Amino acid sequence: MMPPEAEENINNETAPEVPETEGVEGLKQALDEEKKKAEIYLTSWQRAQADFVNYKRRHEQDRQEFRQFANTDLILGLLPVLDDLERALNSTAPKPARHSWIDGVRMIIRKFQATLEARGLTPIEALGKPFDPNQHEAVRQAKGAEGIVIEEVRKGYKLHDRVIRPTMAVVGHGEEAEKEDK
Repeated sequence: MMPPEAEENINNETAPEVPETEGVEGLKQALDEEKKKAEIYLTSWQRAQADFVNYKRRHEQDRQEFRQFANTDLILGLLPVLDDLERALNSTAPKPARHSWIDGVRMIIRKFQATLEARGLTPIEALGKPFDPNQHEAVRQAKGAEGIVIEEVRKGYKLHDRVIRPTMAVVGHGEEAEKEDK
C-alpha cells in the first residue's frame, strides 16, 4: 500500500491543475484552445500525408524514367556501328551480283534495328519534312525548298519520346523554289 501523501502526489502529477476560480468559462476557453491545437495538428498531418503521397508518386516516375533511359549511353555508342553497317551496304553497286555476304549484312542491319526498336529507339523521319531545330541539326544549306530537309547527312534517333541524337541535315534555302516560279 502506498502512503496517502504519495498517492496524492501521483494524482497531482497526472491531472492538470485547474484553479477553482476559472469555472465553466475557463474550461470552455481551454477546450476551444485544445480544439484549435487539434485542428492545427490534423491539418499538419494531412499536409504531411499529401506530401508523402506526392513524394512516392514522383519517386516512382523518376524510377520509371530511369529505367526507360538507362541504356541511352549504350545505344548512343552502338549507333555509329549501325551507321557504318548502313554505309557499307549503301556503298555496294546499285544492283550487286548476288553475294551472300551482302544479304548477311542486310540481315544483320535488320536484326540490329529490330533489337534497338524493341528497346524504344525510333529513327527521326527528316527527309522532305520542315526543319525542326528540336529534332534536326542543320549542317549546311543547299538549293531546295526553303526550310525543308533535302538531305540526311546522319540519321537522328529518339529513345521513347526523347531525342537522343538529332538528324544532321542539309536544309533548302529556297533558291530552286524561286526558279520554278519564274
